[in-house]
Amino acid sequence: MSNLKKVWLITGCSRGIGRSLSEAVLAAGNELVATARNPEQIKDLAERFGDKVRVCALDVKSETDAESAVKTAIGAFGRLDVLVNNAGYGNINSIEETTIAEFRAEIETNLFGTIIVTKAVLPFMRKQRSGHIIQFSSVGGRIGPIGRGPYAAAKWGVEGFSEVLSKEVTPLGIKVTIIEPGGFRTDFAGKSAIIKEGLADYENTVGRTARFQHDYNGKQPGDPAKAANIILQITQMEQPPLRLLLGSDAVNAAEQNDLVKMEADKKWRHLSTSTDIN
Repeated sequence: MSNLKKVWLITGCSRGIGRSLSEAVLAAGNELVATARNPEQIKDLAERFGDKVRVCALDVKSETDAESAVKTAIGAFGRLDVLVNNAGYGNINSIEETTIAEFRAEIETNLFGTIIVTKAVLPFMRKQRSGHIIQFSSVGGRIGPIGRGPYAAAKWGVEGFSEVLSKEVTPLGIKVTIIEPGGFRTDFAGKSAIIKEGLADYENTVGRTARFQHDYNGKQPGDPAKAANIILQITQMEQPPLRLLLGSDAVNAAEQNDLVKMEADKKWRHLSTSTDIN
């Protein structure tokens, strides 16, 4: 474990876990480049923490914005130790009723945004031979949550991208951790989300999910401040986890899902292995 001060860059700092993490990082004495699409929403961080923070406008879909944010970190603090790709969103609707434009928008932010910002930091971390990249996925990156087709497509992509990344950069001294939260009391499922019940034929699938999400909002078990403290902990580890579920709901859902997959693999093993050349 190392207690040295680190330089962080976090995307999506305006609300939710990103906001809680930004405050925890600064309160612990670290330095931070805090980013949001609208930097006015996070300017109070600079007012409260002074020279320890730089506030940047960052739309994660923009390669120019990403490169500018990384250059701000290097210019202000001389290095970059931790990247947190936190920015993202997820709506609810049936796949049939979700437009291709809506699919593209969610995947652009949740997957390509992660890829773009990650690629912006890699040259600097590679030269440093150190760094830690924290990728926010979701328990929805482990299971297929009804009503969240674009979100799951993006987060499963984040999982695959980040696993490959870990294998490529671990020998260079760069660590990768995929965070898989369950339900947290943030605005993720609140006014910033579009939740639709879908056609009547989806009443018992998408409709049920949408109604549950409305009722569940504000009752989620996850505490954003506790999540922030856990992320601070893992950045101090010599050997952090590649994947980390956050929340008892995420743990239970992933365990159940993984058991079902294992049983299915066993059930159909005879067919799977029958394709080998004899």
